[in-house]
Amino acid sequence: MSDERKKKRQEPQESQPQRKNLLLFAVVIVMLVLSYGAGRYYRGHKYDSFARCLASKQARMYGLYWCPHCADQKAMFGSSFHYVPYVECALGPPGSDLAPACKAAGVKLFPSWQFGNEPPKEGVVSLQALSEKTGCRLP
Repeated sequence: MSDERKKKRQEPQESQPQRKNLLLFAVVIVMLVLSYGAGRYYRGHKYDSFARCLASKQARMYGLYWCPHCADQKAMFGSSFHYVPYVECALGPPGSDLAPACKAAGVKLFPSWQFGNEPPKEGVVSLQALSEKTGCRLP
């Protein structure tokens, strides 16, 4: 019987370090998940202030929803693109007429960027070039 008592006394002592290890493991996992989520959020929103600045400098992007180069340009901003002043030029399916605002601006190739009252600049523009043109700082 004394052996059984010793085993019973030893069991709680052995499970205590296991609980501490399990708790420590859980804390580490939670920290990793939180840091991953924070990093993803930052990556998705890191150009928010830059895109807002472009709007304040009257920079506009003209594009077509079906244009692959326009999609490339939008992707450069990530989820911050919704702050960029964007004019959709497609009125219907590919090959249909352009929106009146795009005709008035003289846009023919896409994407195109217009800065204030200047004529549109055609093609994909790097974020660095947009920064230099507008004076908006990149993050």
